[in-house]
Amino acid sequence: MTSKRLISIDDFIEKLRSFEQSLITRDCVLDFCSSIQITDSSLDPYVFFDDKFYTRNLIYRDDLVEVMTICWQPGQKTAVHTHNGQLCWMITQRGSLGVVDYKWIGCDHPEYQNVVGLDCVAGSEHTKLEVIREIEAGAGGPVLTADKLQTIHRLYNLSDRKERAISIHVYSRPIDSCVAFDMENQRCYRRQLAYFSKYGEAAPKDDASVTAAPFVQIT
Repeated sequence: MTSKRLISIDDFIEKLRSFEQSLITRDCVLDFCSSIQITDSSLDPYVFFDDKFYTRNLIYRDDLVEVMTICWQPGQKTAVHTHNGQLCWMITQRGSLGVVDYKWIGCDHPEYQNVVGLDCVAGSEHTKLEVIREIEAGAGGPVLTADKLQTIHRLYNLSDRKERAISIHVYSRPIDSCVAFDMENQRCYRRQLAYFSKYGEAAPKDDASVTAAPFVQIT
């Protein structure tokens, strides 16, 4: 097995930025992410845990690339959600996450998908999804992706483990909203996303733009 090259998060971002000079493809970023291991010490400023919800912590963002850590207490999870048609890569830095991939089967408003700039307007009251596969993503394991064909999934810190987890997420382009699915009631809606911290600084609790868990609460 080929050993992975240790690099800092700053060097990781510098390499990602170099891809912006050409076409950013799923495979070119996947090959790079699979070849490296980011040092824990360089990530320390971007690690924030919350007892109630997992946290989204922005490390870097420009017009083409967004990089963040997501920090998970045991049992914390997202709702089923999309990635707005963007390309995404996930590296599990610490702990072990469960990933459930879904396939869209149909809904009562398929015309809502034919819009510019969004994967779907959302708002269906009768949405049907089908589980494709379930994966365990452990630290040091394969880099997982979401793309324009496989874009719906749920992530969670495995509940039978008593350890925290940290994952590193790369999006191209940045994602400001997504479609979230209420599986019990078979409906979906568009949800705005926000950060628990930005560039190593925890956001004020009274900041209306701060959301620790943008997917988990389905009401």
